[in-house]
Amino acid sequence: MKKLKSSLTNMLSVLTVISVVAGCVLAYVNSVTAPQIEKINADNLAAGIKAVMGSDDIQVSEPKEVEDFTVYEITENDTPLGTAVVTVNKNGFGGPLKVLVGFDKKGTILGYTLLEHAETPGLGAKAGDWFQKDGKGSIIGMNPGENNFTVSKDGGDVDAITASTITSRAFLAAIQNAYDKVIKPQDGVSGATPQANN
Repeated sequence: MKKLKSSLTNMLSVLTVISVVAGCVLAYVNSVTAPQIEKINADNLAAGIKAVMGSDDIQVSEPKEVEDFTVYEITENDTPLGTAVVTVNKNGFGGPLKVLVGFDKKGTILGYTLLEHAETPGLGAKAGDWFQKDGKGSIIGMNPGENNFTVSKDGGDVDAITASTITSRAFLAAIQNAYDKVIKPQDGVSGATPQANN
């Protein structure tokens, strides 16, 4: 086999062929794995909703988009239990924090789970545990409409993660925003009634 002459045209031709082949391989791998990834994400979300609502025996509504939030109405034995909300705050220390939080009918937090984050391991990443029921900054059982839902450093009712005040502020703001935009009683009507966009 004759060796190609070393020229700009030949190098560009070889690089183009390599790029096209690599692109086709990546597209094929993506088409094979995308449905499996989607199923895993759906299973993780379903497990997360059960965890944040504190019950395995629940019925979950189809998701509704309310402003920038994804909202799930939850019932248990055909009785309204509360609302699960996916909320995002882009101001985490390492980037956006995506949180799934469960509220009862009065807006009290039943549970939460971090769905996505890029926080520093050992510091901001502690948000997954820090604010849980047995955590140092527990928010479980708190109502963002009744409590000062900011870190104690800012005069609030919640202890921030040690050395991770930015992450703590972003996390609490994500949940406060979900409460304010989705859960908070509208026009003096009590109870969690999401205001869906029409």
